[in-house]
Amino acid sequence: MTALISWLVLPLFAALAAIALPSRARLPAALLGVGLTVVASIWLTIEVWNTGAVTVSLGGWRPPIGIALRADGLGAALGVMTALVMVAVALAARHELAAKVAGPRIGFGFWPLMLLLWAALNAVYVARDLFNLYVGLELITLTAVALVAISGKAAAIAAALRYLLFALAGSLLYLAGVVLTYAAHGTLDISLLAARTVAPGDALALGLMTAGLLVKTALFPFHVWLPPAHSAAPAPASALLSALVPKASLLILLRIWFEAMPELATPMTQSALASLGALAVIWGGVLALLQSRLKLIVAYSTVAQLGYIFLVFPLAGGDGAAQPWAAGAWTGAIFQMLAHGLAKAAMFLAAGIYIAAIGSDRLGDMRGLARALPMTGFAFALASITLLGLPPSAGFTAKYLMMTAAFASGQWAWALVPAGGGLLAAAYLYRPLSAIFARDTALTPRPIPWAWQTVPLVLAALSVALGLLSSIPFEFLQIGRPEQAAEGL
Repeated sequence: MTALISWLVLPLFAALAAIALPSRARLPAALLGVGLTVVASIWLTIEVWNTGAVTVSLGGWRPPIGIALRADGLGAALGVMTALVMVAVALAARHELAAKVAGPRIGFGFWPLMLLLWAALNAVYVARDLFNLYVGLELITLTAVALVAISGKAAAIAAALRYLLFALAGSLLYLAGVVLTYAAHGTLDISLLAARTVAPGDALALGLMTAGLLVKTALFPFHVWLPPAHSAAPAPASALLSALVPKASLLILLRIWFEAMPELATPMTQSALASLGALAVIWGGVLALLQSRLKLIVAYSTVAQLGYIFLVFPLAGGDGAAQPWAAGAWTGAIFQMLAHGLAKAAMFLAAGIYIAAIGSDRLGDMRGLARALPMTGFAFALASITLLGLPPSAGFTAKYLMMTAAFASGQWAWALVPAGGGLLAAAYLYRPLSAIFARDTALTPRPIPWAWQTVPLVLAALSVALGLLSSIPFEFLQIGRPEQAAEGL
């Protein structure tokens, strides 16, 4: 209990300290908050590993009167990935977003926004109430929009406003579904909803909540806000927006479909969600192939990579009997979330280093940068291995599990999506890699401290190590998994 509560409140208190303390004490307070939250994350993970899912009823009141929090293998694993990304972003931001470099607005505002985002993400990972999940989503949206607009540039403000409009539409749709659910059942607790009798309006409520979450996840065709937002934000903020923010809405989708309302899943709805995911893989890959700026390539790659996760719905579906391949499909989708978070954060932080070195992320200006910045080039290449799904990376583990489930269930057509998406990823990632490792040099970069270059390299290496040591996280993810994740929707 203490570990879970500490994990939730420490980043919130650190954010408040970063706002209230004098300017010289703000950064040390923020970094101290980062360190303490990492310790709490490790503490909670060890507790979940040793004792199973950790459940806390706030105030001693159980649902439906009170509010329950529950840290299972899925929530704790995402919490660890979030902690790793946050540490990396904090270390990079010390160099890239220092007040004397980026200006007082960014130097002051980034740290409390980052910590508030962390607190909101942690709350979503363990919340068991649909309305509390809504509150967490709104805090994530507000901090993410502010991170996009933090530079104050016209392009950044325009991208933030577009993001805000889409996010508000998604919030209204989700909230409408929550209202219908409460009107029908008098509770919003996920565990209690799982034991309910199906009401006539449940399908509409599920549809509204799903539509709202798809908008917030930026699934095709609701993705148009994502590339401008990610490319306009500073690179450390882009790393947070790409690696972490979409994971919150994805987690809620999995909670609702696999735990709260699994009996409403039909072959048609499952195929529809997977089809949108497949279109996201294709469309995001094609648009990434057409870009001339590194951050836009990585942003459109996010649209494509998130599409793979939606294959879990038909692959974990069935005709009512137990499906032995469902656990592999569900775990593969989670591995994709973890692998994408680590690799994509590494790519955006590498892009930030290139921008700091030459003042541009255009591919033509980046030619030959691997000669002067070999660690950063190696980091980008390692992260590319994960996104391509090549062994031994975690991206390979994710795609292997989903493709195995596709063949085992007789739905071999869905296996074409990871295969085709991998070829598209090879095409659009070849362009920045060929520029970075070119023999001729377009611009002379300014020196970048080796400690800064180490940050994306460590994240990229972790995305590969997650695949090498996949048996441990695989076992951990099974802790507290829903029954439908093992037997199928």
